[in-house]
Amino acid sequence: MLPPGSTIGILGGGQLGRMMAVSALQLGYRVIGYAPEGDNVAADACSDFITADWDDAAALAQFAAACDVVTWEFENVPVATVQALPSPLLACPLRALEVAQDRFHEKHFVSQLGGTPAPYAKVESEQDLADAFITIGTPGILKTARDGYDGKGQWRVRTVLEAGSTHFPGVPCVYEGFVTYETEFSVILVRGKDGTIKFWDSTANLHEGGMLALSVLPAGALVEAQVREARDLAGKVADELGYVGVLTLEFFATRDGPVFNEMAPRVHNSGHWTIEGAATSQFENHIRAICGLPLGVTKTRFASIEMRNIVGEDALKAHAILAEPGEPHLHLYGKAEAREGRKMGHVTRVGHVLK
Repeated sequence: MLPPGSTIGILGGGQLGRMMAVSALQLGYRVIGYAPEGDNVAADACSDFITADWDDAAALAQFAAACDVVTWEFENVPVATVQALPSPLLACPLRALEVAQDRFHEKHFVSQLGGTPAPYAKVESEQDLADAFITIGTPGILKTARDGYDGKGQWRVRTVLEAGSTHFPGVPCVYEGFVTYETEFSVILVRGKDGTIKFWDSTANLHEGGMLALSVLPAGALVEAQVREARDLAGKVADELGYVGVLTLEFFATRDGPVFNEMAPRVHNSGHWTIEGAATSQFENHIRAICGLPLGVTKTRFASIEMRNIVGEDALKAHAILAEPGEPHLHLYGKAEAREGRKMGHVTRVGHVLK
Protein backbone atom coordinates (compact mmCIF):
# COMPACT_ATOMS: atom_id res chain seq x y z
CA MET A 1 0.00 0.00 0.00
CA LEU A 2 1.17 3.49 -0.82
CA PRO A 3 1.54 5.33 2.52
CA PRO A 4 -0.01 8.74 3.25
CA GLY A 5 2.20 11.59 2.11
CA SER A 6 3.22 9.76 -1.09
CA THR A 7 2.84 11.53 -4.42
CA ILE A 8 0.43 10.51 -7.19
CA GLY A 9 1.27 11.75 -10.68
CA ILE A 10 -1.61 12.46 -13.07
CA LEU A 11 -1.02 12.78 -16.80
CA GLY A 12 -3.54 15.29 -18.13
CA GLY A 13 -4.97 18.51 -16.78
CA GLY A 14 -8.73 18.32 -17.29
CA GLN A 15 -11.73 17.94 -15.01
CA LEU A 16 -11.25 14.20 -14.54
CA GLY A 17 -7.76 14.82 -13.20
CA ARG A 18 -9.15 17.58 -11.00
CA MET A 19 -11.73 15.26 -9.42
CA MET A 20 -9.19 12.46 -8.99
CA ALA A 21 -6.85 14.89 -7.27
CA VAL A 22 -9.57 15.94 -4.83
CA SER A 23 -10.08 12.30 -3.84
CA ALA A 24 -6.32 11.76 -3.54
CA LEU A 25 -5.99 14.74 -1.20
CA GLN A 26 -8.83 13.39 0.90
CA LEU A 27 -6.87 10.14 1.35
CA GLY A 28 -3.73 11.97 2.43
CA TYR A 29 -1.72 11.96 -0.80
CA ARG A 30 0.09 14.72 -2.64
CA VAL A 31 -0.68 15.16 -6.34
CA ILE A 32 1.49 16.41 -9.18
CA GLY A 33 -0.04 16.96 -12.61
CA TYR A 34 1.54 17.07 -16.05
CA ALA A 35 0.08 18.40 -19.29
CA PRO A 36 0.91 20.73 -22.19
CA GLU A 37 -0.08 24.40 -22.12
CA GLY A 38 -3.82 24.85 -21.87
CA ASP A 39 -6.73 25.39 -19.51
CA ASN A 40 -5.43 22.86 -17.00
CA VAL A 41 -8.13 23.02 -14.35
CA ALA A 42 -6.65 20.01 -12.53
CA ALA A 43 -3.83 22.28 -11.37
CA ASP A 44 -6.23 23.89 -8.87
CA ALA A 45 -6.27 20.63 -6.87
CA CYS A 46 -2.62 19.64 -7.30
CA SER A 47 0.29 20.27 -4.96
CA ASP A 48 2.40 20.91 -8.05
CA PHE A 49 1.78 21.01 -11.78
CA ILE A 50 4.28 20.74 -14.64
CA THR A 51 3.27 22.44 -17.88
CA ALA A 52 5.31 20.98 -20.73
CA ASP A 53 4.92 19.20 -24.05
CA TRP A 54 4.28 15.47 -24.06
CA ASP A 55 7.71 14.84 -25.61
CA ASP A 56 9.74 17.06 -23.25
CA ALA A 57 12.26 14.54 -21.89
CA ALA A 58 13.64 16.81 -19.16
CA ALA A 59 10.19 17.75 -17.87
CA LEU A 60 9.05 14.12 -17.90
CA ALA A 61 12.14 13.13 -15.93
CA GLN A 62 11.36 15.86 -13.39
CA PHE A 63 7.77 14.62 -13.16
CA ALA A 64 8.81 10.99 -12.72
CA ALA A 65 11.33 11.86 -10.00
CA ALA A 66 8.54 13.47 -7.95
CA CYS A 67 6.07 10.55 -8.25
CA ASP A 68 5.49 7.36 -6.34
CA VAL A 69 2.79 6.17 -8.77
CA VAL A 70 1.47 7.53 -12.08
CA THR A 71 -1.98 7.36 -13.63
CA TRP A 72 -3.73 9.21 -16.48
CA GLU A 73 -7.01 11.09 -16.75
CA PHE A 74 -7.74 10.52 -20.44
CA GLU A 75 -6.89 7.82 -22.94
CA ASN A 76 -5.18 9.99 -25.55
CA VAL A 77 -1.99 10.63 -23.60
CA PRO A 78 0.68 9.68 -26.18
CA VAL A 79 1.99 6.16 -25.69
CA ALA A 80 5.54 7.48 -26.17
CA THR A 81 5.05 9.79 -23.18
CA VAL A 82 4.07 6.92 -20.92
CA GLN A 83 6.89 4.76 -22.28
CA ALA A 84 9.35 7.49 -21.26
CA LEU A 85 8.39 6.99 -17.59
CA PRO A 86 9.94 4.23 -15.44
CA SER A 87 7.59 1.23 -15.71
CA PRO A 88 7.48 0.58 -11.93
CA LEU A 89 5.73 3.94 -11.54
CA LEU A 90 2.83 3.00 -13.81
CA ALA A 91 -0.30 1.96 -11.95
CA CYS A 92 -1.73 0.31 -15.04
CA PRO A 93 -0.07 -1.53 -17.95
CA LEU A 94 0.58 0.56 -21.06
CA ARG A 95 -1.42 -1.93 -23.13
CA ALA A 96 -4.68 -0.39 -21.90
CA LEU A 97 -3.78 2.86 -23.67
CA GLU A 98 -2.53 1.06 -26.77
CA VAL A 99 -5.85 -0.77 -27.17
CA ALA A 100 -8.11 2.18 -26.39
CA GLN A 101 -6.31 4.66 -28.65
CA ASP A 102 -7.08 2.77 -31.86
CA ARG A 103 -10.75 2.12 -32.58
CA PHE A 104 -10.04 -0.78 -34.94
CA HIS A 105 -7.65 -2.43 -32.48
CA GLU A 106 -10.17 -1.86 -29.69
CA LYS A 107 -13.05 -3.50 -31.56
CA HIS A 108 -10.90 -6.44 -32.62
CA PHE A 109 -9.64 -6.88 -29.05
CA VAL A 110 -13.18 -6.93 -27.63
CA SER A 111 -14.38 -9.27 -30.38
CA GLN A 112 -11.64 -11.75 -29.48
CA LEU A 113 -13.00 -11.77 -25.92
CA GLY A 114 -16.51 -12.61 -27.11
CA GLY A 115 -17.96 -9.12 -27.30
CA THR A 116 -20.26 -7.93 -30.08
CA PRO A 117 -19.40 -4.57 -31.66
CA ALA A 118 -21.28 -2.96 -34.52
CA PRO A 119 -20.22 -4.22 -37.96
CA TYR A 120 -16.94 -2.47 -38.73
CA ALA A 121 -14.14 -2.22 -41.28
CA LYS A 122 -10.69 -0.65 -41.30
CA VAL A 123 -10.42 2.29 -43.70
CA GLU A 124 -6.96 3.43 -44.77
CA SER A 125 -7.65 4.50 -48.35
CA GLU A 126 -10.37 5.64 -50.73
CA GLN A 127 -10.71 2.05 -51.95
CA ASP A 128 -11.09 0.75 -48.38
CA LEU A 129 -13.91 3.22 -47.85
CA ALA A 130 -15.69 2.18 -51.05
CA ASP A 131 -15.35 -1.48 -50.07
CA ALA A 132 -16.71 -0.74 -46.57
CA PHE A 133 -19.78 0.95 -48.04
CA ILE A 134 -20.42 -2.19 -50.11
CA THR A 135 -19.75 -4.69 -47.32
CA ILE A 136 -21.47 -2.91 -44.44
CA GLY A 137 -23.82 -0.61 -46.33
CA THR A 138 -25.61 2.49 -45.10
CA PRO A 139 -26.49 4.06 -42.77
CA GLY A 140 -23.14 4.12 -41.01
CA ILE A 141 -20.57 6.34 -39.41
CA LEU A 142 -16.97 7.02 -40.41
CA LYS A 143 -14.69 7.66 -37.43
CA THR A 144 -11.03 8.51 -37.22
CA ALA A 145 -9.22 5.53 -35.71
CA ARG A 146 -7.44 7.81 -33.23
CA ASP A 147 -8.03 10.95 -31.18
CA GLY A 148 -11.75 11.50 -31.76
CA TYR A 149 -14.01 12.05 -28.73
CA ASP A 150 -17.34 13.72 -27.87
CA GLY A 151 -18.47 13.42 -31.48
CA LYS A 152 -15.28 14.88 -32.99
CA GLY A 153 -13.64 13.14 -35.95
CA GLN A 154 -16.91 11.52 -37.05
CA TRP A 155 -18.99 11.67 -40.22
CA ARG A 156 -22.47 10.21 -40.50
CA VAL A 157 -23.32 8.52 -43.80
CA ARG A 158 -27.07 8.11 -43.96
CA THR A 159 -27.72 7.04 -47.55
CA VAL A 160 -26.07 5.55 -50.60
CA LEU A 161 -26.13 9.06 -52.10
CA GLU A 162 -24.19 10.43 -49.11
CA ALA A 163 -21.76 7.52 -49.41
CA GLY A 164 -21.02 8.59 -52.95
CA SER A 165 -20.01 12.05 -51.80
CA THR A 166 -18.04 10.92 -48.70
CA HIS A 167 -14.30 10.67 -49.21
CA PHE A 168 -11.41 9.21 -47.26
CA PRO A 169 -10.26 12.02 -44.91
CA GLY A 170 -6.56 11.16 -45.24
CA VAL A 171 -6.09 9.55 -41.81
CA PRO A 172 -6.78 5.94 -40.71
CA CYS A 173 -10.45 5.43 -39.92
CA VAL A 174 -13.04 2.84 -38.99
CA TYR A 175 -16.39 2.59 -40.75
CA GLU A 176 -19.21 1.26 -38.58
CA GLY A 177 -22.72 0.22 -39.47
CA PHE A 178 -25.49 1.93 -37.50
CA VAL A 179 -27.00 -0.07 -34.66
CA THR A 180 -30.72 0.00 -33.92
CA TYR A 181 -30.94 0.39 -30.17
CA GLU A 182 -33.32 1.44 -27.42
CA THR A 183 -30.79 3.31 -25.28
CA GLU A 184 -27.09 3.51 -24.47
CA PHE A 185 -25.56 2.43 -21.18
CA SER A 186 -22.17 2.14 -19.56
CA VAL A 187 -20.51 -0.45 -17.35
CA ILE A 188 -18.04 1.13 -14.94
CA LEU A 189 -15.82 -1.11 -12.84
CA VAL A 190 -12.84 -0.78 -10.57
CA ARG A 191 -10.16 -3.45 -10.46
CA GLY A 192 -7.66 -3.64 -7.64
CA LYS A 193 -4.05 -4.76 -7.80
CA ASP A 194 -5.10 -8.17 -6.46
CA GLY A 195 -7.59 -8.66 -9.31
CA THR A 196 -10.70 -7.87 -7.25
CA ILE A 197 -13.40 -6.28 -9.41
CA LYS A 198 -16.37 -4.21 -8.27
CA PHE A 199 -19.09 -2.66 -10.44
CA TRP A 200 -21.27 0.40 -10.05
CA ASP A 201 -24.87 0.29 -11.24
CA SER A 202 -25.22 1.04 -14.94
CA THR A 203 -26.87 4.27 -16.03
CA ALA A 204 -28.91 4.84 -19.15
CA ASN A 205 -27.09 7.53 -21.14
CA LEU A 206 -28.47 10.14 -23.52
CA HIS A 207 -26.08 11.75 -25.99
CA GLU A 208 -26.58 14.99 -27.89
CA GLY A 209 -24.27 15.87 -30.77
CA GLY A 210 -22.04 12.93 -29.91
CA MET A 211 -21.54 14.17 -26.33
CA LEU A 212 -23.01 12.70 -23.16
CA ALA A 213 -25.85 14.94 -21.96
CA LEU A 214 -27.67 12.91 -19.31
CA SER A 215 -27.18 9.74 -17.22
CA VAL A 216 -30.06 8.29 -15.20
CA LEU A 217 -30.79 5.53 -12.70
CA PRO A 218 -32.77 3.31 -12.74
CA ALA A 219 -31.70 2.60 -16.29
CA GLY A 220 -34.85 0.69 -17.28
CA ALA A 221 -35.80 -2.93 -17.78
CA LEU A 222 -33.93 -3.48 -21.06
CA VAL A 223 -30.62 -2.25 -19.69
CA GLU A 224 -31.08 -4.15 -16.44
CA ALA A 225 -31.66 -7.35 -18.43
CA GLN A 226 -28.37 -6.86 -20.31
CA VAL A 227 -26.08 -5.63 -17.55
CA ARG A 228 -24.86 -9.09 -16.48
CA GLU A 229 -23.67 -9.97 -20.01
CA ALA A 230 -22.06 -6.55 -20.39
CA ARG A 231 -20.34 -6.87 -17.02
CA ASP A 232 -19.00 -10.30 -17.97
CA LEU A 233 -17.34 -8.75 -21.01
CA ALA A 234 -16.01 -5.75 -19.05
CA GLY A 235 -14.51 -8.08 -16.47
CA LYS A 236 -12.79 -10.09 -19.19
CA VAL A 237 -11.37 -6.89 -20.69
CA ALA A 238 -10.03 -5.76 -17.31
CA ASP A 239 -8.47 -9.14 -16.56
CA GLU A 240 -6.93 -9.51 -20.02
CA LEU A 241 -5.33 -6.07 -19.73
CA GLY A 242 -4.18 -6.65 -16.15
CA TYR A 243 -5.97 -3.38 -15.51
CA VAL A 244 -5.74 -1.45 -12.23
CA GLY A 245 -8.20 1.36 -11.51
CA VAL A 246 -11.51 2.45 -13.02
CA LEU A 247 -12.40 1.15 -16.48
CA THR A 248 -15.50 1.99 -18.54
CA LEU A 249 -17.17 0.16 -21.42
CA GLU A 250 -20.05 1.77 -23.30
CA PHE A 251 -22.84 -0.29 -24.89
CA PHE A 252 -25.95 -0.02 -27.04
CA ALA A 253 -28.93 -1.84 -25.53
CA THR A 254 -30.55 -3.62 -28.50
CA ARG A 255 -33.33 -6.17 -28.83
CA ASP A 256 -30.61 -8.78 -29.48
CA GLY A 257 -28.47 -7.93 -26.46
CA PRO A 258 -25.67 -5.50 -25.61
CA VAL A 259 -23.56 -4.19 -28.50
CA PHE A 260 -20.13 -2.86 -27.54
CA ASN A 261 -19.45 0.74 -28.56
CA GLU A 262 -16.14 1.81 -27.02
CA MET A 263 -13.97 1.60 -23.91
CA ALA A 264 -12.25 4.21 -21.78
CA PRO A 265 -9.39 3.14 -19.47
CA ARG A 266 -10.16 5.87 -16.94
CA VAL A 267 -12.84 7.43 -14.81
CA HIS A 268 -15.81 8.40 -16.94
CA ASN A 269 -18.35 11.18 -17.43
CA SER A 270 -21.24 8.73 -17.00
CA GLY A 271 -19.89 7.89 -13.54
CA HIS A 272 -19.93 11.41 -12.12
CA TRP A 273 -23.16 10.56 -10.29
CA THR A 274 -21.13 8.28 -8.00
CA ILE A 275 -19.73 11.29 -6.10
CA GLU A 276 -23.05 11.80 -4.30
CA GLY A 277 -24.90 8.70 -5.42
CA ALA A 278 -22.66 5.77 -4.46
CA ALA A 279 -21.10 4.64 -1.21
CA THR A 280 -17.66 5.19 -2.82
CA SER A 281 -17.19 7.39 -5.89
CA GLN A 282 -15.38 6.30 -9.02
CA PHE A 283 -12.68 8.87 -8.26
CA GLU A 284 -11.96 7.65 -4.75
CA ASN A 285 -11.95 4.01 -5.85
CA HIS A 286 -9.55 4.78 -8.67
CA ILE A 287 -7.13 6.31 -6.17
CA ARG A 288 -7.63 3.39 -3.79
CA ALA A 289 -6.89 0.91 -6.57
CA ILE A 290 -3.71 2.50 -7.90
CA CYS A 291 -2.37 2.95 -4.36
CA GLY A 292 -3.07 -0.64 -3.36
CA LEU A 293 -5.72 0.30 -0.78
CA PRO A 294 -8.86 -1.79 -0.11
CA LEU A 295 -11.60 -0.97 -2.61
CA GLY A 296 -14.67 0.85 -1.35
CA VAL A 297 -18.27 -0.33 -1.55
CA THR A 298 -19.90 0.66 -4.87
CA LYS A 299 -23.54 0.35 -3.77
CA THR A 300 -26.00 2.98 -5.01
CA ARG A 301 -27.35 5.09 -2.13
CA PHE A 302 -30.52 6.52 -3.68
CA ALA A 303 -33.63 5.18 -5.40
CA SER A 304 -33.21 7.50 -8.37
CA ILE A 305 -30.34 9.58 -9.73
CA GLU A 306 -29.94 12.02 -12.63
CA MET A 307 -26.63 13.50 -13.74
CA ARG A 308 -26.72 16.21 -16.40
CA ASN A 309 -23.74 17.89 -18.06
CA ILE A 310 -23.49 21.68 -18.10
CA VAL A 311 -22.17 22.77 -21.48
CA GLY A 312 -20.91 26.05 -22.89
CA GLU A 313 -22.46 29.31 -21.72
CA ASP A 314 -25.01 27.47 -19.57
CA ALA A 315 -22.23 27.48 -16.96
CA LEU A 316 -22.50 31.26 -16.62
CA LYS A 317 -25.93 30.91 -15.00
CA ALA A 318 -25.36 27.53 -13.34
CA HIS A 319 -25.55 28.88 -9.78
CA ALA A 320 -29.27 29.43 -10.36
CA ILE A 321 -29.62 25.63 -10.30
CA LEU A 322 -28.95 25.72 -6.57
CA ALA A 323 -32.32 27.39 -5.99
CA GLU A 324 -34.19 24.56 -7.73
CA PRO A 325 -36.03 21.89 -5.71
CA GLY A 326 -34.58 18.42 -5.18
CA GLU A 327 -31.26 19.35 -3.54
CA PRO A 328 -29.15 19.61 -6.72
CA HIS A 329 -25.43 18.97 -6.33
CA LEU A 330 -23.50 21.34 -8.60
CA HIS A 331 -19.96 20.79 -9.84
CA LEU A 332 -18.25 23.48 -11.93
CA TYR A 333 -14.81 22.65 -13.31
CA GLY A 334 -13.25 26.12 -13.25
CA LYS A 335 -12.69 26.32 -17.00
CA ALA A 336 -11.91 29.81 -18.24
CA GLU A 337 -13.72 29.80 -21.58
CA ALA A 338 -17.38 28.75 -21.79
CA ARG A 339 -17.38 27.99 -25.50
CA GLU A 340 -20.04 26.03 -27.37
CA GLY A 341 -19.82 22.26 -26.95
CA ARG A 342 -17.40 22.41 -24.03
CA LYS A 343 -18.17 20.54 -20.80
CA MET A 344 -18.08 23.12 -18.03
CA GLY A 345 -19.58 21.15 -15.18
CA HIS A 346 -22.39 18.84 -14.15
CA VAL A 347 -25.32 18.69 -11.77
CA THR A 348 -26.54 15.59 -9.95
CA ARG A 349 -30.02 15.18 -8.51
CA VAL A 350 -30.92 12.29 -6.22
CA GLY A 351 -34.12 10.72 -4.95
CA HIS A 352 -34.84 9.24 -1.54
CA VAL A 353 -32.20 7.27 0.35
CA LEU A 354 -32.22 3.49 -0.08
CA LYS A 355 -32.32 1.46 3.12
